[in-house]
Amino acid sequence: LDTLKKHDIQAIFFITSQYAIENPELVQRMIDEGHMIGNHSWHHYSMPECTDDILVNEIMDLHNYMIEHFQYQMTTLRPPKGEFSEKTLAITQDLGYKTIMWSYAYYDYDVNNQPDEATAHQKLIHHLHPGEILLLHAVSDTNMMILDEFIDDTLSQGYMFIKPQEKMG
Repeated sequence: LDTLKKHDIQAIFFITSQYAIENPELVQRMIDEGHMIGNHSWHHYSMPECTDDILVNEIMDLHNYMIEHFQYQMTTLRPPKGEFSEKTLAITQDLGYKTIMWSYAYYDYDVNNQPDEATAHQKLIHHLHPGEILLLHAVSDTNMMILDEFIDDTLSQGYMFIKPQEKMG
């Protein structure tokens, strides 16, 4: 958050209930600093494996929690593990959500197997492309260490960061 604030960049943070419950100060800071909070479900279940009722609960339980505890209404969802089906997309849309996927991600989510900084930075720079939606996991110490340099290098190549609210219309 400090690095994003330094560069005046807003992001979408897709969170689960566990994150919201365990990190209320960070969630509030994200909101206060103009970031979007996206729904990543209550339990992080594979959405195509859920019954319709469970799927609705996975989305709406977190939705309602965020309204009750943060007075924040989420409108975007990233399905856990990137797993979806036509049915889950339709249900998500019927609940008033827009599903957001990514165009590049790398193996950064295993806290016990983090990539080294140079390798991670090179992967991110190598895969830059117009319109990119980059998925970075907040649990990655490597991402935290390289974010400032990555932003500088991205900007120096002529790319810019669009505020999620502007992109969503």
